[in-house]
Amino acid sequence: MTPDTDAERPDGLGQLLAMIATSRQPPIGRTLDFALVEVDRGHAVFTGTPGRSVYNPIGSVHGGYAATLLDSACGIAVHSMLAAGQGYTTLELKISYLRGLSDRSGEVRAVGRVVSVGRRVAFAEATLHDGDGRLCATASSTLLVFEQPR
Repeated sequence: MTPDTDAERPDGLGQLLAMIATSRQPPIGRTLDFALVEVDRGHAVFTGTPGRSVYNPIGSVHGGYAATLLDSACGIAVHSMLAAGQGYTTLELKISYLRGLSDRSGEVRAVGRVVSVGRRVAFAEATLHDGDGRLCATASSTLLVFEQPR
């Protein structure tokens, strides 16, 4: 049964905590083999282990893999701040690649944090570290916050 009012719906953090508790992951996480492992208000952590399935033609992990983890970390950090009935979408994502990834990078960790959330726009940033703790990429994101239809 679907809740009829926002008061009956969980807020963003409640949705995410339930997702982790039941080991549900969005399809993109299954496709690229990464998962949301930690969330709190304004904070999100994803981990994944890049393998050859995400390599580009020059023999390293495609930049889109890092971008996806960073975008996810920024977005879910904002999601954790939303009231029931609100949604979001990325408007802008800026990434700085500092170190390439490979199948020897180990488990990577993308940590996102909210900088600011307003009525219509949110700002977040994220970092991506490899298995040895080296900073590999950073991101800043602007996100649109909106009311979802019931």
